[in-house]
Amino acid sequence: MSLQVRPSLLAADFADLGAAVAAAERGGADSLHCDVMDGHFVPNISYGVPIVAAVKARARLPLDVHLMVTEPERWVLPFHEAGAAAITIHVEATRHPQRVLAEIRKLGCRAGIALNPATGPEALDYLWGEFDEVLLMTVNPGFGGQKFLPAVLSKVAAVSAATHARGFAVPIVVDGGVSEANIAATAGAGATAFVAGSSVYGAPDPAAAIRSLRAAAQGAQAL
Repeated sequence: MSLQVRPSLLAADFADLGAAVAAAERGGADSLHCDVMDGHFVPNISYGVPIVAAVKARARLPLDVHLMVTEPERWVLPFHEAGAAAITIHVEATRHPQRVLAEIRKLGCRAGIALNPATGPEALDYLWGEFDEVLLMTVNPGFGGQKFLPAVLSKVAAVSAATHARGFAVPIVVDGGVSEANIAATAGAGATAFVAGSSVYGAPDPAAAIRSLRAAAQGAQAL
């Protein structure tokens, strides 16, 4: 499976999101990651439907909307209408994740399921076949710029092994603190898609940072 780099707009300059989109496209990013936070499921508020719709109007890249919100089922349709190509929900945020994933797919979006660092891979046991990708948080969600949690690497490896054992060729996404210092380790553990915020938009040249991240991950995958 080809590796993907997905810059997170949470780390971009909100006053100039058009420039952030353009930099991601110059760097060869695979998609744009949109972190939606409600101040309830996570202790922060980021942005909502109007911002995602505005980004969609400027971007040629697909938008991956990551719903870090309580009751994500309330927001699937609005973000689909705003232009999301993929919508990821947290297994911890809803009582009926299978139902929400089915609704996302029904709308024509890719359906992702996310796990917080403290949630074990067994949370996926009854959801196999219901999602198009799995996102593993490598920080506790809520804020950008956090330190990568290396303890999650074993979960990345476990989920990777489970996808192969079950014959599900879905992307394994890692999100949180991803940088050149750790992307090789996550790729080596089985991750195939990398959400990077501060390491992209905190760099002097975000486009070059995206290319460097991809090269580091590809180097690990080749070993």
